[in-house]
Amino acid sequence: MIIRKFLIFTVLFMFLFQQISYGDVLKKTIMIDLDGVLDNYINYTDKIPNIRKGAKEFIKELSKDYELVLFTTRDSKQAVEWLQSNKIDKYFKDVTNVKKPAYIYIDDRGLKFNGDYNETLEEVESYNVYWKDY
Repeated sequence: MIIRKFLIFTVLFMFLFQQISYGDVLKKTIMIDLDGVLDNYINYTDKIPNIRKGAKEFIKELSKDYELVLFTTRDSKQAVEWLQSNKIDKYFKDVTNVKKPAYIYIDDRGLKFNGDYNETLEEVESYNVYWKDY
């Protein structure tokens, strides 16, 4: 009970002194990969490919209920410029190359672990990214 009151007090204090906004308290974080998720990635090049069809609408919709963080191995300045040029920078709270705690990670190269190592090994062996011809 004491811990709960302390947490409530801390959140209210931070909100009142504008260190966090009301929306930040309620929104869960989703980390979204850039290459292969938001752009038309096929192979790595120095230039970030064009934005994928539907990505702007997808980001806008997600941002209504979630705090978005862009996850990329690219230079963060280049990624921010890409977000700005595509007019979606306002929907992202941060750009990082560090896997931070999040509710969900959206990535073109991920597997969902279901608790079964044997099934996961099979998935690893048969894995293909959607954008690559094998």
